[in-house]
Amino acid sequence: MKRNICLVVAYDGTAFHGFQRQTNASSIQRCLEQALSAIFQSTITIYGAARTDAGVHARGQVVNFYGEGSIPTENLPYAMKGYLPAEIAVVSAREMPETFSVRHDNKGKHYRYSIVNNHMHDPFLLRYAWFIRRPLDRTAMRDGADILMGTHDFSAFEGQNTTPMNPVKTMYGITLQERGTFLDIHVVGDGFLYHMVRNIVGGLVDLGLHRLTVNQFRQILDGLDRTKLGATAPARGLCLEEVFYSDERRGEVLLNLEQPH
Repeated sequence: MKRNICLVVAYDGTAFHGFQRQTNASSIQRCLEQALSAIFQSTITIYGAARTDAGVHARGQVVNFYGEGSIPTENLPYAMKGYLPAEIAVVSAREMPETFSVRHDNKGKHYRYSIVNNHMHDPFLLRYAWFIRRPLDRTAMRDGADILMGTHDFSAFEGQNTTPMNPVKTMYGITLQERGTFLDIHVVGDGFLYHMVRNIVGGLVDLGLHRLTVNQFRQILDGLDRTKLGATAPARGLCLEEVFYSDERRGEVLLNLEQPH
């Protein structure tokens, strides 16, 4: 009997061409499928909750697959270690009802974008943060984040050459947290367009550098025109922190993000 198994996966996306399987490039999906196919001795196809871009990281990507075999579900993270590159780790595994889908049953996602705002870069952080030398106006950035809260048509923040999808999304929280020279931008929403989080960060940075006024930022959102927005933030600063499968868990994370840090 086939089991519907759900995995939580963490990865450093630097060396991969994104999550989604590609014909002639290394991807997270391909590595996971090869590992699982070897363990289950049959062809395994996995389904991911988020199709992270090339260079984007994850602490809490969620995938599910259907497989037959005698290996206990809880042993899968250890069994897969021998088949995966060191940049990918299976954090947990559990069996789910047959109809469970990581894509259709989730209640939202939490992304974190990290910026190092300092006069000198840190070479040990170049894979995981966007280095910006000029001081950022945090107040202007928070004012911009407030504009994006709630339900909007986010066409102005959609990446180019993307598969058409509904641009109306709901942002439950956009929070800026400071820790030393780090500025972390946490974004929690019900769904995201291609490059949407990185475009939000790029727009907030333009506010922080006074390349845009708050009023201009609001006009860009309302105008639905991507060409009015500046550059997309680099992939390396973005991490998928968690995918939610209950409103309660999403609420816990939002409450924590609102607390002083």
